[in-house]
Order: sequence, then structure tokens, then C-alpha cells
Amino acid sequence: MNLEKGYIEKKIDPTLDLFKEISHLKKEKNAIILAHYYQDPDIQDIADFIGDSLGLAQQAAKSNADIILFAGVHFMAETAKILKPKAKVLIPDLNAGCSLADSCPPQKFSDFIQSHPHHVVLSYINCSADIKALTDIIVTSSNAVQIVESFPKDQKIIFAPDKNLGAYINKLTGRNMILWNGSCEVHEIFSLEKLIQLKAQHPKAITLAHPECEEAILQHADFIGSTSALLNYSKKSNDKEFIVLTEPGIIYQMEKASPDKTFIPAPPNNNCACNNCPYMKLNTLEKIYIALKYEQPEILMDEVLMLKAKQPIDKMLELSAKFGL
Repeated sequence: MNLEKGYIEKKIDPTLDLFKEISHLKKEKNAIILAHYYQDPDIQDIADFIGDSLGLAQQAAKSNADIILFAGVHFMAETAKILKPKAKVLIPDLNAGCSLADSCPPQKFSDFIQSHPHHVVLSYINCSADIKALTDIIVTSSNAVQIVESFPKDQKIIFAPDKNLGAYINKLTGRNMILWNGSCEVHEIFSLEKLIQLKAQHPKAITLAHPECEEAILQHADFIGSTSALLNYSKKSNDKEFIVLTEPGIIYQMEKASPDKTFIPAPPNNNCACNNCPYMKLNTLEKIYIALKYEQPEILMDEVLMLKAKQPIDKMLELSAKFGL
């Protein structure tokens, strides 16, 4: 199968009911679809589970499916393969990468670790398998604070690859973790000036922000949390209007859960209306149908690398269960 473009290119009958066909293929092949909150609404609607990085990792770990199709980005599909090596893991488009993961090259990170001996290495799950294999414990935005606080105050820690999330955790915990200089282009492009203007236009709106945003942006947030935490906050809140500072794909679930509330995507510092992740949006319903039908593109990984990368993920899942996350 030719995958030069990173996905299978096939013409599809425009009259085909893709929702029905995908549902049929899932049953026929004992397949499940895991989708991140940042996927398009149609993809969220056909997914068996929708979640953030922690939730998706937990679902992958307990899945009994023969095929796991990951509607997300490459490091997420890698994580599913690491946790379920016997399953066939598919991704609709191999080009669905991650600017944050790309900001941390393995050899440079290895050298960084060597230059800071006697440090525990914590890495945000938004990183490649090679980085995971160099890590002691993986964390997510849902569990990072609890995992950091589980270490003694005098424990030296390296945190990678997101400097903004690391700085936020340092602020909350009073730690002084050494931070790798990486970031997510989606969360770094929010415009402070436009956010202040938006808040002035909507004075009653509650501002929700993901901790991958820069400190100047987080200072204007009423609530900071993981994607799932932002969704849960909006569900439980009595407020009716929210400004959302993360990838706007989450707004679909917010509106489904609270149809009587208004959700406003915060504007980025460019000419676009919202802050879509270009990598997440490479996945389409058509590509998912073709990937399931032909069982390609498949995530293939070196077994030794998978074993090394699995250890810090397992530690994270154990601690998450311990903390009730």
C-alpha cells in the first residue's frame, strides 16, 4: 500500500454513508476509535471514547480491541501501541504530528539530562516514544501537579518538553524544576491584547485556560486546567458565558453538555478566527473510513523502544489510580 503522502489516497463514493460504514467496519474488525477532544465534531461523534491525553492512555491500556484507530496525533497513537503492543494501531494520517513533541529532539534531550545529573526526569505525555524512553515518569496536565508533589521537596527534577506547563507547575508547587525549552504552537499563539478586548466585550464571561498557555495569558484566566478539567468546570458552573483558551475542538463537547451556555474561542495573534491545531485537523472522516478498511497507516515500533517507553507510562497510570485521577 502506497503511503508516500502519509495516508491512503482513495476516491470515495460521495453518496456513501460514512457513519454507517465506519460503524460496520468497527464491528467486523473488532476495532475501536479513540478520539481527542481537538478532533472535528464528526470524528468525535463516531468515536468510542473521547478524551484528553490521560483518559485516552487509560482507555488504550484497558482495550480488548484487535484494532485501535487513534484519531489524534502521532505521539498518542504511539502511546496506544506501547500500551497494547499486540493490537494493530492505526492513525488516519501519519503527518498528524505535534509541534510540542517536535520541539524536543531525543539526542539533545539525552545530552540535557546528562548535563543535569541526579535529577528525576518527568516528561509531559505530549512527547515522542524516544523521549518517553529517556524519562522516569510520564505526566499529563491532569496529574502533573500530584505527581510532582509526590516527590520530596529537595528532589531535583527535570521537566520536559513544555516550558509553559512546567512553569505553571513550579508556581503551584513552589518547586524549581529545570525546564526544557519546548512549547505548543496552538497554545502559544493566543493574543493577550485580543483576549483583554474580548473580556471587556464579555464582562460576565468566565475565562478557561489550558496550562500550556503562556504565563501572561494564564494571569487573566478564572480557571486553569486540563482539557477534561475545563469541560467538567463548564458543566458544573452556574455561569452562562465562557471564553475558552485552548484548541477550539473542545467547544463541541462543551456545547453538547451545556446547550444553554455560550462558549467563545479566544482569538490567536494572527488573522484566523480561532486557534485550530493544524495537525489534529489532518484527520478526516474519509481518512478514518479508509484507514479502517485497508488497516493502514499502521503504527510500527521497535520492541526494545516500546518496553523502555512503557515503564514511565505505567508509573504514571499507577500514580493516577492511586490519586484517583
